Amino acid sequence: MARGVDARTRLAVTSCLILATLMQALDTTIANVALPFMQGSVSASQDEIAWVLTSYIVASAIMTPPTGYLATRFGIKRVLLVSIAGFTFASMLCGAAQSLPEIVICRCLQGALGAAINPLTQTVLFNINPPERQGRAMSTFGIAIMAAPLLGPVLGGWLTSDYSWRAVFYINVPLGVLAFIGTVIFLPETKPNSAFRLDWFGFGMLSLAIGALQIMLDRGAEQDWFSSREIIVETVLAGVTFYLFMVQIFTTRTPFIRPALFADRNFVAGTLLITSVGVTSYAALSLQPPFLQGLMNEPIITAGLVMGPRGFGTIISMLAAGRLIGRVDTRIILFAGLTTSAWAFNAMSHWTPEVSNMTIMAVGVVQGIGQGLISVPVSTVALSTLAPEHRAEGAGVYNLARNLGSSVGVSVVNSLLTFNVQVNHADLTSHITAFNRLLSAPPVAAFWSPYSAGGRAALDAVINRQAQVIAYNNDYKFLMFATLATLPLLFVVRGPAAAKVSTAPAE
Repeated sequence: MARGVDARTRLAVTSCLILATLMQALDTTIANVALPFMQGSVSASQDEIAWVLTSYIVASAIMTPPTGYLATRFGIKRVLLVSIAGFTFASMLCGAAQSLPEIVICRCLQGALGAAINPLTQTVLFNINPPERQGRAMSTFGIAIMAAPLLGPVLGGWLTSDYSWRAVFYINVPLGVLAFIGTVIFLPETKPNSAFRLDWFGFGMLSLAIGALQIMLDRGAEQDWFSSREIIVETVLAGVTFYLFMVQIFTTRTPFIRPALFADRNFVAGTLLITSVGVTSYAALSLQPPFLQGLMNEPIITAGLVMGPRGFGTIISMLAAGRLIGRVDTRIILFAGLTTSAWAFNAMSHWTPEVSNMTIMAVGVVQGIGQGLISVPVSTVALSTLAPEHRAEGAGVYNLARNLGSSVGVSVVNSLLTFNVQVNHADLTSHITAFNRLLSAPPVAAFWSPYSAGGRAALDAVINRQAQVIAYNNDYKFLMFATLATLPLLFVVRGPAAAKVSTAPAE
Protein backbone atom coordinates (compact mmCIF):
# COMPACT_ATOMS: atom_id res chain seq x y z
CA MET A 1 0.00 0.00 0.00
CA ALA A 2 1.60 3.22 -1.09
CA ARG A 3 2.06 5.98 1.43
CA GLY A 4 1.51 8.61 -1.27
CA VAL A 5 -2.30 8.58 -1.14
CA ASP A 6 -4.13 11.88 -1.44
CA ALA A 7 -5.43 13.67 1.65
CA ARG A 8 -9.11 12.98 0.89
CA THR A 9 -8.59 9.23 0.55
CA ARG A 10 -6.42 9.22 3.67
CA LEU A 11 -9.22 10.91 5.64
CA ALA A 12 -11.88 8.52 4.32
CA VAL A 13 -9.80 5.42 5.04
CA THR A 14 -8.91 6.68 8.52
CA SER A 15 -12.56 7.43 9.33
CA CYS A 16 -13.77 3.97 8.27
CA LEU A 17 -11.06 2.10 10.13
CA ILE A 18 -11.41 4.22 13.26
CA LEU A 19 -15.15 3.47 13.25
CA ALA A 20 -14.40 -0.26 13.11
CA THR A 21 -11.81 0.11 15.87
CA LEU A 22 -14.24 2.05 18.05
CA MET A 23 -16.88 -0.65 17.54
CA GLN A 24 -14.50 -3.33 18.74
CA ALA A 25 -13.12 -1.27 21.64
CA LEU A 26 -16.62 -0.41 22.87
CA ASP A 27 -17.46 -4.07 23.26
CA THR A 28 -15.28 -4.47 26.35
CA THR A 29 -16.38 -1.53 28.46
CA ILE A 30 -19.99 -1.54 27.30
CA ALA A 31 -20.34 -5.15 28.42
CA ASN A 32 -18.67 -4.46 31.79
CA VAL A 33 -21.54 -2.29 33.04
CA ALA A 34 -24.14 -4.85 31.92
CA LEU A 35 -22.44 -7.82 33.62
CA PRO A 36 -24.62 -7.78 36.78
CA PHE A 37 -27.76 -7.86 34.63
CA MET A 38 -26.37 -10.61 32.41
CA GLN A 39 -25.43 -12.56 35.54
CA GLY A 40 -29.02 -12.53 36.76
CA SER A 41 -30.44 -13.28 33.33
CA VAL A 42 -28.42 -16.48 32.84
CA SER A 43 -28.13 -17.48 36.55
CA ALA A 44 -24.34 -17.29 36.69
CA SER A 45 -21.99 -16.81 39.63
CA GLN A 46 -19.58 -13.85 39.83
CA ASP A 47 -16.66 -16.05 38.73
CA GLU A 48 -18.65 -17.52 35.82
CA ILE A 49 -19.91 -14.21 34.47
CA ALA A 50 -16.28 -13.00 34.22
CA TRP A 51 -15.90 -15.57 31.40
CA VAL A 52 -17.96 -13.18 29.24
CA LEU A 53 -14.98 -10.80 29.39
CA THR A 54 -12.08 -13.21 29.38
CA SER A 55 -13.42 -15.51 26.64
CA TYR A 56 -13.63 -12.55 24.27
CA ILE A 57 -10.16 -11.27 25.16
CA VAL A 58 -8.51 -14.72 24.93
CA ALA A 59 -10.09 -15.55 21.57
CA SER A 60 -8.94 -12.19 20.27
CA ALA A 61 -5.45 -12.77 21.70
CA ILE A 62 -5.13 -16.18 20.05
CA MET A 63 -6.27 -14.95 16.63
CA THR A 64 -4.25 -11.71 16.65
CA PRO A 65 -0.79 -13.14 15.78
CA PRO A 66 -1.96 -14.78 12.49
CA THR A 67 -2.95 -11.30 11.29
CA GLY A 68 0.38 -10.81 9.53
CA TYR A 69 0.04 -14.11 7.68
CA LEU A 70 -3.58 -13.48 6.70
CA ALA A 71 -2.83 -9.96 5.47
CA THR A 72 0.13 -11.18 3.40
CA ARG A 73 -1.67 -14.24 2.07
CA PHE A 74 -5.03 -12.67 1.18
CA GLY A 75 -4.47 -8.89 1.25
CA ILE A 76 -5.18 -6.35 3.96
CA LYS A 77 -8.51 -5.19 2.51
CA ARG A 78 -10.03 -8.68 2.27
CA VAL A 79 -9.00 -9.61 5.80
CA LEU A 80 -10.38 -6.36 7.20
CA LEU A 81 -13.71 -6.85 5.45
CA VAL A 82 -14.06 -10.40 6.77
CA SER A 83 -13.15 -9.23 10.26
CA ILE A 84 -15.65 -6.36 10.29
CA ALA A 85 -18.47 -8.49 8.86
CA GLY A 86 -17.68 -11.45 11.16
CA PHE A 87 -17.50 -9.27 14.26
CA THR A 88 -20.83 -7.65 13.43
CA PHE A 89 -22.54 -11.02 12.84
CA ALA A 90 -21.10 -12.48 16.06
CA SER A 91 -22.41 -9.43 17.96
CA MET A 92 -25.91 -10.29 16.77
CA LEU A 93 -25.45 -13.85 18.02
CA CYS A 94 -24.30 -12.56 21.44
CA GLY A 95 -27.43 -10.45 21.73
CA ALA A 96 -29.64 -13.44 20.88
CA ALA A 97 -27.89 -15.92 23.26
CA GLN A 98 -30.11 -17.56 25.90
CA SER A 99 -27.59 -19.14 28.29
CA LEU A 100 -24.11 -18.57 29.68
CA PRO A 101 -22.47 -21.25 27.46
CA GLU A 102 -24.08 -19.66 24.40
CA ILE A 103 -22.85 -16.19 25.38
CA VAL A 104 -19.32 -17.46 26.01
CA ILE A 105 -19.20 -19.33 22.68
CA CYS A 106 -20.51 -16.31 20.79
CA ARG A 107 -18.07 -14.03 22.59
CA CYS A 108 -15.22 -16.35 21.56
CA LEU A 109 -16.45 -16.13 17.97
CA GLN A 110 -16.70 -12.36 18.27
CA GLY A 111 -13.16 -12.02 19.61
CA ALA A 112 -11.67 -14.40 17.03
CA LEU A 113 -13.34 -12.81 14.00
CA GLY A 114 -12.60 -9.24 15.07
CA ALA A 115 -9.01 -9.85 16.15
CA ALA A 116 -7.47 -8.49 12.93
CA ILE A 117 -9.19 -5.10 13.11
CA ASN A 118 -6.79 -3.38 15.50
CA PRO A 119 -3.41 -4.56 14.15
CA LEU A 120 -4.40 -4.00 10.51
CA THR A 121 -5.80 -0.56 11.32
CA GLN A 122 -2.47 0.36 12.90
CA THR A 123 -0.60 -1.05 9.90
CA VAL A 124 -2.72 0.87 7.38
CA LEU A 125 -2.40 4.13 9.33
CA PHE A 126 1.37 3.77 9.45
CA ASN A 127 1.57 2.96 5.74
CA ILE A 128 -0.64 5.79 4.45
CA ASN A 129 0.99 8.47 6.61
CA PRO A 130 4.49 9.95 6.25
CA PRO A 131 6.83 9.66 9.27
CA GLU A 132 6.06 13.17 10.54
CA ARG A 133 2.34 12.32 10.74
CA GLN A 134 2.66 8.87 12.31
CA GLY A 135 2.49 10.19 15.87
CA ARG A 136 -0.80 11.96 15.10
CA ALA A 137 -2.11 8.89 13.30
CA MET A 138 -1.41 6.75 16.36
CA SER A 139 -3.04 9.42 18.50
CA THR A 140 -6.19 9.18 16.38
CA PHE A 141 -6.14 5.39 16.60
CA GLY A 142 -5.54 5.59 20.35
CA ILE A 143 -8.50 7.90 20.83
CA ALA A 144 -10.77 5.30 19.23
CA ILE A 145 -9.34 2.62 21.54
CA MET A 146 -9.49 4.69 24.69
CA ALA A 147 -12.73 6.55 23.96
CA ALA A 148 -14.42 3.31 24.98
CA PRO A 149 -14.03 4.11 28.71
CA LEU A 150 -15.95 7.33 28.02
CA LEU A 151 -18.69 6.07 25.74
CA GLY A 152 -18.93 2.44 26.88
CA PRO A 153 -20.14 2.82 30.48
CA VAL A 154 -22.59 5.61 29.67
CA LEU A 155 -23.95 3.93 26.55
CA GLY A 156 -24.04 0.54 28.24
CA GLY A 157 -25.87 1.90 31.27
CA TRP A 158 -28.48 3.64 29.13
CA LEU A 159 -29.09 0.67 26.81
CA THR A 160 -29.30 -1.84 29.65
CA SER A 161 -31.56 0.32 31.79
CA ASP A 162 -33.98 1.43 29.05
CA TYR A 163 -33.89 -1.67 26.86
CA SER A 164 -31.91 -4.80 27.77
CA TRP A 165 -28.36 -6.04 28.17
CA ARG A 166 -28.80 -7.56 24.71
CA ALA A 167 -28.86 -4.07 23.21
CA VAL A 168 -25.18 -3.57 24.14
CA PHE A 169 -24.36 -6.14 21.46
CA TYR A 170 -26.97 -5.12 18.89
CA ILE A 171 -25.56 -1.56 18.86
CA ASN A 172 -22.58 -2.96 16.91
CA VAL A 173 -24.73 -3.76 13.88
CA PRO A 174 -25.17 -0.23 12.44
CA LEU A 175 -21.55 0.64 13.26
CA GLY A 176 -20.31 -2.51 11.56
CA VAL A 177 -22.41 -1.93 8.44
CA LEU A 178 -21.11 1.63 8.03
CA ALA A 179 -17.49 0.57 8.56
CA PHE A 180 -17.87 -2.31 6.09
CA ILE A 181 -19.35 -0.15 3.34
CA GLY A 182 -16.74 2.58 3.81
CA THR A 183 -13.87 0.08 3.73
CA VAL A 184 -15.20 -1.49 0.51
CA ILE A 185 -15.32 1.92 -1.18
CA PHE A 186 -12.19 3.70 0.03
CA LEU A 187 -9.49 1.26 1.17
CA PRO A 188 -6.99 0.37 -1.60
CA GLU A 189 -6.15 -3.30 -1.97
CA THR A 190 -2.68 -4.69 -1.33
CA LYS A 191 -1.15 -7.38 -3.47
CA PRO A 192 -1.63 -10.83 -1.87
CA ASN A 193 1.22 -13.32 -1.72
CA SER A 194 -0.21 -16.81 -2.24
CA ALA A 195 3.20 -18.41 -1.67
CA PHE A 196 3.34 -17.24 1.95
CA ARG A 197 2.85 -20.07 4.46
CA LEU A 198 1.82 -20.16 8.10
CA ASP A 199 3.63 -22.15 10.76
CA TRP A 200 0.55 -24.10 11.87
CA PHE A 201 2.42 -26.07 14.55
CA GLY A 202 3.73 -22.89 16.17
CA PHE A 203 0.29 -21.30 15.98
CA GLY A 204 -1.33 -24.37 17.52
CA MET A 205 1.16 -24.58 20.38
CA LEU A 206 0.80 -20.88 21.22
CA SER A 207 -3.00 -21.15 21.09
CA LEU A 208 -3.00 -24.13 23.45
CA ALA A 209 -0.61 -22.35 25.82
CA ILE A 210 -2.76 -19.21 25.99
CA GLY A 211 -6.01 -21.16 26.28
CA ALA A 212 -4.71 -23.45 29.04
CA LEU A 213 -3.25 -20.50 30.97
CA GLN A 214 -6.51 -18.58 30.81
CA ILE A 215 -8.67 -21.52 31.89
CA MET A 216 -6.27 -22.15 34.77
CA LEU A 217 -6.53 -18.53 35.91
CA ASP A 218 -10.32 -18.41 35.49
CA ARG A 219 -11.00 -21.64 37.39
CA GLY A 220 -8.15 -21.52 39.88
CA ALA A 221 -10.05 -19.86 42.72
CA GLU A 222 -13.08 -22.09 42.20
CA GLN A 223 -10.97 -25.27 42.18
CA ASP A 224 -8.71 -24.23 45.09
CA TRP A 225 -5.73 -23.85 42.79
CA PHE A 226 -3.05 -26.53 42.88
CA SER A 227 -4.95 -28.81 45.20
CA SER A 228 -7.01 -29.56 42.10
CA ARG A 229 -5.79 -32.05 39.50
CA GLU A 230 -7.50 -30.00 36.78
CA ILE A 231 -5.45 -26.89 37.58
CA ILE A 232 -2.22 -28.90 37.66
CA VAL A 233 -2.99 -30.42 34.25
CA GLU A 234 -3.81 -27.02 32.75
CA THR A 235 -0.62 -25.49 34.17
CA VAL A 236 1.56 -28.30 32.83
CA LEU A 237 -0.17 -28.10 29.44
CA ALA A 238 0.42 -24.34 29.26
CA GLY A 239 4.10 -24.76 30.16
CA VAL A 240 4.80 -27.66 27.78
CA THR A 241 3.03 -26.12 24.79
CA PHE A 242 4.75 -22.77 25.32
CA TYR A 243 8.12 -24.55 25.48
CA LEU A 244 7.34 -26.36 22.20
CA PHE A 245 6.29 -23.04 20.67
CA MET A 246 9.62 -21.46 21.66
CA VAL A 247 11.58 -24.42 20.26
CA GLN A 248 9.60 -24.20 17.01
CA ILE A 249 10.16 -20.49 16.35
CA PHE A 250 13.92 -20.85 16.87
CA THR A 251 14.36 -23.99 14.75
CA THR A 252 12.02 -23.65 11.75
CA ARG A 253 12.75 -21.59 8.65
CA THR A 254 9.36 -19.84 8.58
CA PRO A 255 8.27 -19.51 12.22
CA PHE A 256 4.85 -18.31 13.32
CA ILE A 257 6.51 -15.32 15.00
CA ARG A 258 9.93 -14.34 13.72
CA PRO A 259 12.50 -14.02 16.55
CA ALA A 260 14.07 -11.18 14.56
CA LEU A 261 11.23 -8.93 15.71
CA PHE A 262 12.59 -9.11 19.24
CA ALA A 263 15.99 -7.84 18.14
CA ASP A 264 14.40 -4.39 18.10
CA ARG A 265 14.80 -2.98 21.63
CA ASN A 266 11.95 -0.53 21.25
CA PHE A 267 9.58 -3.23 20.05
CA VAL A 268 10.44 -5.45 23.03
CA ALA A 269 10.09 -2.63 25.54
CA GLY A 270 6.86 -1.39 23.95
CA THR A 271 5.36 -4.89 23.95
CA LEU A 272 6.17 -5.40 27.63
CA LEU A 273 4.79 -1.98 28.49
CA ILE A 274 1.51 -2.56 26.66
CA THR A 275 1.16 -5.89 28.47
CA SER A 276 1.30 -4.00 31.75
CA VAL A 277 -1.21 -1.44 30.45
CA GLY A 278 -3.54 -4.30 29.52
CA VAL A 279 -3.24 -5.84 32.98
CA THR A 280 -3.93 -2.64 34.89
CA SER A 281 -6.38 -0.80 32.62
CA TYR A 282 -8.88 -3.56 31.86
CA ALA A 283 -8.60 -5.06 35.33
CA ALA A 284 -9.55 -1.70 36.85
CA LEU A 285 -12.51 -1.43 34.47
CA SER A 286 -13.76 -4.87 35.52
CA LEU A 287 -13.61 -3.93 39.23
CA GLN A 288 -15.49 -0.64 39.13
CA PRO A 289 -19.01 -1.76 38.04
CA PRO A 290 -19.47 -4.31 40.89
CA PHE A 291 -17.99 -1.82 43.37
CA LEU A 292 -20.39 0.92 42.29
CA GLN A 293 -23.47 -1.26 41.87
CA GLY A 294 -22.80 -3.85 44.56
CA LEU A 295 -21.22 -1.93 47.44
CA MET A 296 -22.41 1.61 46.78
CA ASN A 297 -25.86 0.51 45.53
CA GLU A 298 -25.73 2.91 42.59
CA PRO A 299 -28.20 2.34 39.71
CA ILE A 300 -26.62 1.23 36.45
CA ILE A 301 -27.08 4.60 34.72
CA THR A 302 -25.35 6.41 37.59
CA ALA A 303 -22.53 3.85 37.53
CA GLY A 304 -22.05 4.48 33.82
CA LEU A 305 -22.05 8.25 34.25
CA VAL A 306 -19.55 8.04 37.11
CA MET A 307 -17.17 5.86 35.08
CA GLY A 308 -17.55 7.92 31.91
CA PRO A 309 -15.33 10.95 32.76
CA ARG A 310 -12.29 8.67 32.79
CA GLY A 311 -12.50 8.77 29.02
CA PHE A 312 -12.28 12.57 28.92
CA GLY A 313 -8.88 12.44 30.58
CA THR A 314 -7.77 9.75 28.15
CA ILE A 315 -8.80 11.66 25.05
CA ILE A 316 -7.23 14.93 26.23
CA SER A 317 -3.92 13.28 27.12
CA MET A 318 -3.85 11.28 23.87
CA LEU A 319 -4.25 14.43 21.82
CA ALA A 320 -1.47 16.06 23.83
CA ALA A 321 0.77 12.99 23.55
CA GLY A 322 0.29 12.86 19.79
CA ARG A 323 1.58 16.42 19.49
CA LEU A 324 4.40 15.95 22.00
CA ILE A 325 5.88 12.91 20.24
CA GLY A 326 8.88 14.09 18.25
CA ARG A 327 9.24 17.22 20.36
CA VAL A 328 9.69 15.67 23.80
CA ASP A 329 11.65 12.54 24.69
CA THR A 330 9.17 9.66 24.56
CA ARG A 331 10.56 8.27 27.80
CA ILE A 332 9.53 11.43 29.65
CA ILE A 333 5.96 11.11 28.38
CA LEU A 334 5.85 7.45 29.41
CA PHE A 335 7.25 8.24 32.86
CA ALA A 336 4.56 10.87 33.37
CA GLY A 337 1.85 8.43 32.29
CA LEU A 338 3.04 5.57 34.49
CA THR A 339 3.44 7.67 37.62
CA THR A 340 0.06 9.36 37.07
CA SER A 341 -1.64 5.98 36.71
CA ALA A 342 0.10 4.68 39.84
CA TRP A 343 -1.11 7.71 41.82
CA ALA A 344 -4.69 7.06 40.68
CA PHE A 345 -4.54 3.41 41.76
CA ASN A 346 -3.12 4.47 45.12
CA ALA A 347 -6.05 6.86 45.60
CA MET A 348 -8.51 4.09 44.64
CA SER A 349 -6.96 1.76 47.21
CA HIS A 350 -8.42 3.99 49.96
CA TRP A 351 -12.00 4.04 48.67
CA THR A 352 -14.93 2.94 50.84
CA PRO A 353 -18.66 2.80 49.97
CA GLU A 354 -18.92 6.31 51.43
CA VAL A 355 -16.63 7.80 48.77
CA SER A 356 -18.38 10.53 46.80
CA ASN A 357 -19.19 10.23 43.12
CA MET A 358 -17.26 13.44 42.48
CA THR A 359 -14.13 11.89 43.99
CA ILE A 360 -14.53 8.78 41.83
CA MET A 361 -14.95 10.90 38.71
CA ALA A 362 -11.96 13.11 39.56
CA VAL A 363 -9.68 10.13 40.18
CA GLY A 364 -11.05 8.53 37.01
CA VAL A 365 -10.05 11.58 34.97
CA VAL A 366 -6.52 11.42 36.42
CA GLN A 367 -6.35 7.70 35.68
CA GLY A 368 -7.51 8.36 32.11
CA ILE A 369 -4.82 11.00 31.67
CA GLY A 370 -2.20 8.49 32.76
CA GLN A 371 -3.48 5.80 30.39
CA GLY A 372 -3.55 8.23 27.47
CA LEU A 373 0.01 9.37 28.12
CA ILE A 374 1.10 5.72 27.97
CA SER A 375 -0.89 4.30 25.06
CA VAL A 376 0.12 6.64 22.23
CA PRO A 377 3.88 6.74 22.95
CA VAL A 378 3.98 2.96 23.52
CA SER A 379 2.42 2.13 20.14
CA THR A 380 4.73 4.61 18.41
CA VAL A 381 7.80 3.24 20.21
CA ALA A 382 6.91 -0.38 19.49
CA LEU A 383 6.07 -0.10 15.77
CA SER A 384 7.85 2.94 14.33
CA THR A 385 11.32 1.36 14.19
CA LEU A 386 10.11 -1.83 12.49
CA ALA A 387 10.44 -2.14 8.74
CA PRO A 388 7.06 -1.56 6.99
CA GLU A 389 6.91 -5.16 5.75
CA HIS A 390 7.23 -6.36 9.36
CA ARG A 391 4.67 -4.02 10.88
CA ALA A 392 1.60 -6.21 10.34
CA GLU A 393 3.33 -9.08 12.13
CA GLY A 394 4.70 -6.73 14.79
CA ALA A 395 1.28 -5.16 15.33
CA GLY A 396 -0.18 -8.66 15.71
CA VAL A 397 2.32 -9.55 18.45
CA TYR A 398 1.83 -6.13 20.06
CA ASN A 399 -1.95 -6.55 20.24
CA LEU A 400 -1.53 -10.15 21.41
CA ALA A 401 0.50 -8.85 24.34
CA ARG A 402 -2.13 -6.24 25.19
CA ASN A 403 -5.01 -8.73 24.97
CA LEU A 404 -3.15 -11.38 26.93
CA GLY A 405 -2.30 -8.83 29.61
CA SER A 406 -5.95 -7.77 29.73
CA SER A 407 -7.31 -11.31 30.14
CA VAL A 408 -4.69 -12.22 32.73
CA GLY A 409 -5.33 -8.98 34.61
CA VAL A 410 -9.10 -9.52 34.76
CA SER A 411 -8.65 -13.10 35.95
CA VAL A 412 -5.99 -12.24 38.53
CA VAL A 413 -7.86 -9.35 40.15
CA ASN A 414 -11.10 -11.34 40.29
CA SER A 415 -9.28 -14.31 41.83
CA LEU A 416 -7.56 -12.02 44.33
CA LEU A 417 -10.90 -10.40 45.12
CA THR A 418 -12.58 -13.74 45.83
CA PHE A 419 -9.64 -15.00 47.89
CA ASN A 420 -9.24 -11.80 49.90
CA VAL A 421 -12.95 -11.59 50.67
CA GLN A 422 -12.77 -15.07 52.21
CA VAL A 423 -9.59 -14.29 54.15
CA ASN A 424 -10.85 -10.94 55.40
CA HIS A 425 -14.21 -12.41 56.36
CA ALA A 426 -12.52 -15.13 58.42
CA ASP A 427 -10.20 -12.59 60.08
CA LEU A 428 -13.03 -10.20 60.98
CA THR A 429 -15.27 -13.02 62.20
CA SER A 430 -12.56 -14.18 64.62
CA HIS A 431 -13.20 -11.02 66.66
CA ILE A 432 -16.90 -11.83 67.09
CA THR A 433 -16.95 -13.75 70.36
CA ALA A 434 -19.07 -13.87 73.49
CA PHE A 435 -16.24 -12.10 75.31
CA ASN A 436 -16.33 -9.01 73.07
CA ARG A 437 -17.89 -6.40 75.34
CA LEU A 438 -18.69 -4.04 72.47
CA LEU A 439 -21.33 -6.48 71.25
CA SER A 440 -23.11 -6.20 74.61
CA ALA A 441 -23.53 -2.41 74.35
CA PRO A 442 -27.27 -1.60 73.96
CA PRO A 443 -26.97 0.36 70.67
CA VAL A 444 -24.96 -2.51 69.12
CA ALA A 445 -26.96 -5.38 70.63
CA ALA A 446 -30.17 -3.88 69.26
CA PHE A 447 -29.03 -4.57 65.69
CA TRP A 448 -26.08 -6.97 65.77
CA SER A 449 -26.67 -9.24 68.72
CA PRO A 450 -24.75 -12.52 68.31
CA TYR A 451 -27.35 -14.24 70.50
CA SER A 452 -30.23 -14.03 67.98
CA ALA A 453 -30.59 -15.37 64.44
CA GLY A 454 -31.54 -11.94 63.07
CA GLY A 455 -28.65 -10.24 64.84
CA ARG A 456 -26.15 -12.81 63.55
CA ALA A 457 -27.43 -12.42 59.99
CA ALA A 458 -27.16 -8.63 60.18
CA LEU A 459 -23.70 -8.89 61.70
CA ASP A 460 -22.55 -11.28 58.98
CA ALA A 461 -23.81 -8.90 56.30
CA VAL A 462 -21.77 -6.04 57.78
CA ILE A 463 -18.68 -8.25 58.09
CA ASN A 464 -19.02 -9.44 54.51
CA ARG A 465 -19.38 -5.86 53.29
CA GLN A 466 -16.22 -4.80 55.14
CA ALA A 467 -14.36 -7.84 53.83
CA GLN A 468 -15.25 -6.83 50.27
CA VAL A 469 -14.12 -3.24 50.81
CA ILE A 470 -10.71 -4.41 52.05
CA ALA A 471 -10.45 -6.86 49.14
CA TYR A 472 -11.12 -4.11 46.59
CA ASN A 473 -8.51 -1.90 48.28
CA ASN A 474 -5.96 -4.72 48.05
CA ASP A 475 -6.71 -5.21 44.35
CA TYR A 476 -6.09 -1.54 43.61
CA LYS A 477 -2.82 -1.68 45.57
CA PHE A 478 -1.78 -4.64 43.43
CA LEU A 479 -2.52 -2.62 40.26
CA MET A 480 -0.48 0.29 41.62
CA PHE A 481 2.58 -1.91 42.23
CA ALA A 482 2.13 -3.60 38.82
CA THR A 483 2.25 -0.15 37.19
CA LEU A 484 5.33 0.98 39.10
CA ALA A 485 7.10 -2.29 38.28
CA THR A 486 7.24 -1.30 34.60
CA LEU A 487 9.24 1.89 35.18
CA PRO A 488 12.64 0.13 34.70
CA LEU A 489 11.60 -0.67 31.11
CA LEU A 490 12.06 3.01 30.28
CA PHE A 491 15.83 2.43 30.51
CA VAL A 492 15.51 -0.09 27.64
CA VAL A 493 13.69 2.31 25.29
CA ARG A 494 16.06 4.09 22.93
CA GLY A 495 15.93 7.86 22.93
CA PRO A 496 14.81 9.88 19.89
CA ALA A 497 18.35 10.33 18.64
CA ALA A 498 19.05 6.60 18.64
CA ALA A 499 15.73 5.31 17.35
CA LYS A 500 15.61 5.88 13.61
CA VAL A 501 12.17 5.41 12.13
CA SER A 502 12.09 3.14 9.12
CA THR A 503 10.74 4.93 6.07
CA ALA A 504 11.19 2.28 3.41
CA PRO A 505 8.04 1.78 1.34
CA ALA A 506 5.91 -1.21 2.22
CA GLU A 507 5.59 -3.96 -0.29
